[in-house]
Amino acid sequence: MECCRRVNPFIACTGLRGLGYLMLAFVAAIVAVSYYAVVIYTWGPLLLGGGDTAAAAAAVLVAFHILLALIIWCYLMVVFTDPGAVPENWRHSSEDDAMDVNSSIVSDNEGAFNWDATYPDSERQGSAPRYCSRCQNGKPPRCHHCSVCNRCVLKMDHHCVWVVNCVGARNYKYFLLFLVYTFVETVLNTLVLLPNFIEFFRDESRRSSSPGNIAVMFLAFVLNLAFALSLLCFIGMHMSLVTSNTTSIEVHERRNSVSWKYDLGWRKNLEQVFLTSFSFLWCPSLHYSHLLFLLQVFGTKMLLWFLPLYSAEDLHNIGALHGLEFPTRSDAVV
Repeated sequence: MECCRRVNPFIACTGLRGLGYLMLAFVAAIVAVSYYAVVIYTWGPLLLGGGDTAAAAAAVLVAFHILLALIIWCYLMVVFTDPGAVPENWRHSSEDDAMDVNSSIVSDNEGAFNWDATYPDSERQGSAPRYCSRCQNGKPPRCHHCSVCNRCVLKMDHHCVWVVNCVGARNYKYFLLFLVYTFVETVLNTLVLLPNFIEFFRDESRRSSSPGNIAVMFLAFVLNLAFALSLLCFIGMHMSLVTSNTTSIEVHERRNSVSWKYDLGWRKNLEQVFLTSFSFLWCPSLHYSHLLFLLQVFGTKMLLWFLPLYSAEDLHNIGALHGLEFPTRSDAVV
């Protein structure tokens, strides 16, 4: 019986990390196929050939490379940015008083706070202090233990095998931007390859001219179309989560609550992710001159909405990015 208790049923989840590295190779293969089909085979020759289509080809290639650069940038940021780790020996500020009152029940062997004696199971739910037995550390609000990474992640959304990393408090914006730019790129690739795809079925002579190129074009079109459709659904789901200030893990908990305590309104919810003010975008009296003035005031900071970057001011002022404390609604009902 004791042996069964020591067995970690989630140990098999660590194999997902190996699957993630295969996904990295798969992503690289898709990028290579799309690049060959769009740039080398289809639109590159049109640009070099000149004529009436040269301008359109230049526009397509510029848009393709800009989006590709943004995708790679966002992807690398998601992969290599720590989603947020719990500081060692972290505990909620409300526990300081409890530590003083219960100092007599501190374990002599481990020197650790006796959570079971101070906070029964019924009191450790909801906003009460939580503890991770596997990390042997406190758990901030919205923090969850990832069985793949084998650690607690701040404001964990999910572990993504496509990026071999968890998506959490500090890289969620990068993940959303990666989804959006990938969707736009796949839609662009689908549209610019569509004429060749249609011509493949209309003109039989093209089938025998270059079978290898036709196969790559056909594969690129199908892959980009499939990814565009799937990403559309995925982006819709995550935008719904962002505007309600909910993570993928918290969906079930939110459905069981009368009012979600972290839902501060969709404007403030967006600000927690993109770390800048969205309030002026919905001002009914906003005119073009006002927008120009706001652009001068905000400067390049507004551009950071669309880049995997944060301004130093936002990093300092918005605590949600730190993943340890989150503002809540005063009228929330569980």
